[in-house]
Amino acid sequence: MIMSLKDQVKGTADEFSGKAKETAGKVTGDKQTEAKGKAENLAGKAEQAFGSAKEKAAELTGTIADKAKSSLDEGTDNVKDSE
Repeated sequence: MIMSLKDQVKGTADEFSGKAKETAGKVTGDKQTEAKGKAENLAGKAEQAFGSAKEKAAELTGTIADKAKSSLDEGTDNVKDSE
């Protein structure tokens, strides 16, 4: 979870920085700075999405592991009861 949060925070920072560069490029008429800003903004959004996906995958993995353990415990209890 820490790594996914780190990705989300970095993504937000990159998105903010990119938006600032994009705006600066528009104001100054510097198309190269504007384009770099757009690219950084999009990269930040992608990094945020990646962090969110990692977090969801970790949650799902934990849920599956919990259900598997519960099923295994239940099966073990059933075997003990039948003895």
